[in-house]
Amino acid sequence: MSYIAPIKDMLFVMKELAGLDEIGKLPGFEEATLDTAQAVLDESAKLCEAVLAPLNVEGDRNPSVWNEGAVTATPGFKEAFRQFVEGGWQGVQHPLDYEGQGLPKLIGTPCIEMLNAANLSFSLCPLLTDGAIEALLTAGSEEQKQRYVPKLIGGEWTGTMNLTEPQAGSDLALVRTRAEPQGDGTYRLFGTKIFITWGEHDMADNIVHLVLARTPDAPEGVKGISLFIVPKFHVNDDGSLGARNDVHCVSIEHKLGIKASPTAVLQFGDHGGALGYLVGEENRGLEYMFIMMNAARFAVGMQGIAVADRAYQKAVAYAKERVQSRPVDGSAKEAVTIIHHPDVRRMLATMRALTEGARALAYVAAAESDIAHRHPDEAKRAEHQAVYEYLVPIVKGWCTELSIEVASLGVQVHGGMGFIEETGAAQYYRDARILTIYEGTTAIQANDLVSRKTLRDGGAVAKQLIDRIGETIQALSAHDGAAFVSMRDRLQAGARSLAAAVGFVLSNAKRDPNAVFAGSVLYLQLAGIVLAGWQMARAMLAAAANESTDPSFYGAKIATARFYAEHVLPRAAALEVAILSAKGGEGVLALSEDQF
Repeated sequence: MSYIAPIKDMLFVMKELAGLDEIGKLPGFEEATLDTAQAVLDESAKLCEAVLAPLNVEGDRNPSVWNEGAVTATPGFKEAFRQFVEGGWQGVQHPLDYEGQGLPKLIGTPCIEMLNAANLSFSLCPLLTDGAIEALLTAGSEEQKQRYVPKLIGGEWTGTMNLTEPQAGSDLALVRTRAEPQGDGTYRLFGTKIFITWGEHDMADNIVHLVLARTPDAPEGVKGISLFIVPKFHVNDDGSLGARNDVHCVSIEHKLGIKASPTAVLQFGDHGGALGYLVGEENRGLEYMFIMMNAARFAVGMQGIAVADRAYQKAVAYAKERVQSRPVDGSAKEAVTIIHHPDVRRMLATMRALTEGARALAYVAAAESDIAHRHPDEAKRAEHQAVYEYLVPIVKGWCTELSIEVASLGVQVHGGMGFIEETGAAQYYRDARILTIYEGTTAIQANDLVSRKTLRDGGAVAKQLIDRIGETIQALSAHDGAAFVSMRDRLQAGARSLAAAVGFVLSNAKRDPNAVFAGSVLYLQLAGIVLAGWQMARAMLAAAANESTDPSFYGAKIATARFYAEHVLPRAAALEVAILSAKGGEGVLALSEDQF
């Protein structure tokens, strides 16, 4: 089967949990109504289902190809990219002033999910372009914005992010690419960048590389890094393209998954220096690049949700067709489809519950971002920005980790056929594996959650969210059904576990940092499980209020939320025990280096 966009589920989350009606009241978002959202999602689904999804397997079997510095995309990708950009999809969330559509992130986010679910390798190209646009809009000069942003939004050009070097992975203090000033405001760049997603290709006329490099007198460490625009082709004053710049793709990587997405090694300056243009001020490059990285981190979290949903859809379709074994309860004398077997149901329900919980959490985060950007009250903007920033590492880290679990379960549902490439289940597993690594590993997200998002404000945002969970628990108490009682009790226990973890971080970060950071990923996972559980509880309440209008749909929402409460939320207690037992670091650090 191919991909079917879950539009009804998406609209439910947007309206009932993320507050689309309230987003539509913000200045500049007045046209962001439910009708608008429905129309946009319907059109996005047509492109993703009919054009991009059928190319997903093709990209896996016939990846991008490098030949003497040129990269040719998978057959069909170039034509699909034309349809993507001609439909205006690169500009959904970007400003009208630069020929974007100016829609809220809440409407753009399900479009991103569809794009990634349909074709993860393809989606990485617009993902990096979105990040480049965000960085230029925030830190670029007006001349740079006018020169580059409309072309990026229009899809005539694409963007990249150049951080990593052979000796500098996550530790960007080790970046050695150098930028030599030319005396006329331009720079010549020399160095090697690796792992550059869509760093070379034939789908657009130009590629705008955003590159981290050091100027000659820059201080050591991350404080000495600057950000430069280095276009593949020089851009003339009238917007036309000039000669080729001195940046060349010397190879592309051979990978476990996302094979159609060319991961390039780029060489700058082998023929006199690549001409570059400083973005903002010297030595503030990492600060500017983090704008790109934060946009990309949220988008990668959406990739996790998307791959999980695609794997779930495929597993359900297979489970409804595959006949194997008689039911254990004796309800049939002959073999039945495997969806009748309890453990297959458990796996499918786990896949569904994790995906729905993650989707709800991410869409709510998108709404927080919209409010942070458009609310007329400055204090409200700051409050919602803090919540969004707290949620981003969770969306990136937890949602990508669960994508591996969900894709793995998808293989398991298929049994031996899942291990065979022809069925397609294995591709989702292989593709998902990169998501916890790029744009910062799960540990990097967790360290960010601990240091910048929990310690910096004394746990204020975390405690605020726990208080809001308490309000939902109170609302659950007004319902007597077994599903609501189950959710209330387990969410309450989960909130206590999250509060304990936050308290542990705050109490021990200075006196026992090894213990806190040994449990940082566990804290991130616990936060994801509980905060998504909170959204599932809210979904349960919303479904109960609407159940009479569509018993099947809303009944499924209640049942899925109950499953989440009983099978996913209990993980929080075990994570709490593991986090708190790390005090002193004895468990994690007990083995010496020589004992490994």
